Amino acid sequence: MSQLRPHQEPAKFVEQVRYQMKEGYQLVFLEVEEQAVAVAGFRIFTCLASGKFLYIDDLVVDELKRSHSYGKQLFQWLIEYARNHDCKHLSLDSGVQRFAAHRFYLMQRMNITSHHFSMEL
Repeated sequence: MSQLRPHQEPAKFVEQVRYQMKEGYQLVFLEVEEQAVAVAGFRIFTCLASGKFLYIDDLVVDELKRSHSYGKQLFQWLIEYARNHDCKHLSLDSGVQRFAAHRFYLMQRMNITSHHFSMEL
């Protein structure tokens, strides 16, 4: 997770995850030879625009373990989890600079369906 979120202080990571878990955040990881090679953070929401959906907050494969289908395996697990929990959609946001991630999501048959706008407060 530190490869995806390098700004997150390791000492505060567990505290932050525990706080988010109170809001429904969950972590899942793929382990190979007793080592986590891919991790995802997600939650289930319901909203007027999409109904019930699974939102992926974080999805990363260890940079030294990429191109072994670990990301695809974890992504497929997330799809099945969403289906098993009656979600109608799966969605995520991805930084505009993350071209490799965008290729991956498009290969997983995701569609670009909106622009995400934000501002610092």
